Amino acid sequence: MVLGTGGTIAGLAKRRSDNIVYAAAQLGVAALLEMVPGLTSVLRGHTLHSEQVAQVDSKDMRFDIWLTLAQRVTHCLSQSDVAAVVITHGTDTVEETAYFLHSVLPPELINRKPVVLACAMRPASAQYPDGPQNLMDAVAVALAPSAAGVVVVCAGTVHTALDVQKAQTYRLDAFTSGDAGPLSYVEEGQLRLLKHWPQTQAGYAFVAIDKIAELTSWPRVEIVMSYAGCSGEVVDALLRTGASTPLRGIVVAATGNGTIHQELEVALRRAVQMGVKVVRATRCAYGHVLAVERAEFEHFNGLSPVKARIALMLALMQS
Repeated sequence: MVLGTGGTIAGLAKRRSDNIVYAAAQLGVAALLEMVPGLTSVLRGHTLHSEQVAQVDSKDMRFDIWLTLAQRVTHCLSQSDVAAVVITHGTDTVEETAYFLHSVLPPELINRKPVVLACAMRPASAQYPDGPQNLMDAVAVALAPSAAGVVVVCAGTVHTALDVQKAQTYRLDAFTSGDAGPLSYVEEGQLRLLKHWPQTQAGYAFVAIDKIAELTSWPRVEIVMSYAGCSGEVVDALLRTGASTPLRGIVVAATGNGTIHQELEVALRRAVQMGVKVVRATRCAYGHVLAVERAEFEHFNGLSPVKARIALMLALMQS
């Protein structure tokens, strides 16, 4: 099952030579599949079905789309005749969507059947689009023996939802898995697996999808950054009353090993006194925050700031 959500992979530009100025999310997922004639070589007897879940530039990804997507993926994976789910997605927030799905999809489903997100750095109208190859690679990954978990495929490289991070603004090979390294490479429709497929422990899901669906609003969690000359004014502004949704959490994109400017620390303490949960992440692209004895603010085991925000939102949903 191929679920479409829009993104650059479905984008169109006025000129075939333009890889930057284009409108994302213009082609439907069925049209995208028609642009990949080589799909038959990797389907291995399986048939493709597609469904348009959303049509959005991924920079504008929303919580309601995440919920709908999680519901549709769960439904599809629950069907005995569905081998895997592929999702077409924009590159800007694909790491966030992948981590959200990894966190909420039932382990008993994704430990048996994979969810593969495919994206592109060039629009479908480009003279040499990368979307068709990425989509064909995603199908090859989805049908690989023992495939499981939530992964992202781009430029012949497969990344796990936990580790994937967009690291390039323009190059086709735009993603990295940091120190963890990629899961595998796709070479002529075949996988060269570098490590085991990701397995999620039973009961891992932060919040059941049906519980998320019952919420009228999601907990508001913001990200602030620590840097030279930083003050606490941004935090104080977030704490002011009058917002339609009260602030529930703050993720600090901290320097180095989770260190925070002293003035920002003071403001964060005020936030904690007002009932706001504060966690640390690092703004460094590689490495993760190491535990420090008696640390004032906890961290989320090496998650990037944007993924730590999702983890904190889901944790707050439980409470």
